[in-house]
Amino acid sequence: MKPDDHPLLEIDPEALRAAEFMQAQELLGGMVGRRIVEARLEDTRIAIETDDGSIYYFYGFMGEDTPEAAAPDAAAT
Repeated sequence: MKPDDHPLLEIDPEALRAAEFMQAQELLGGMVGRRIVEARLEDTRIAIETDDGSIYYFYGFMGEDTPEAAAPDAAAT
C-alpha cells in the first residue's frame, strides 16, 4: 500500500467529545483554589490564565447545549 492509498480515518464525534470533556474536568480540577486573571476567546480555543501564570486551553470539541424555545403557554404565564 502506498502512503497516499490509505483510507481516511473515521472519528466518532461523540467519542471525541467524551475525551475532551474528561480532559476539561481534569484541567478544571487542577484550577481549584486559583484565581482567573484573564480569559480569551481565540479562533480555535479558549485560553484561561490563572494568578500563578499558568495558561489553560480549552477547545471546542465538546459542543454546546442551548435551551429549547419556550412553549407558547410558558411565555404567557
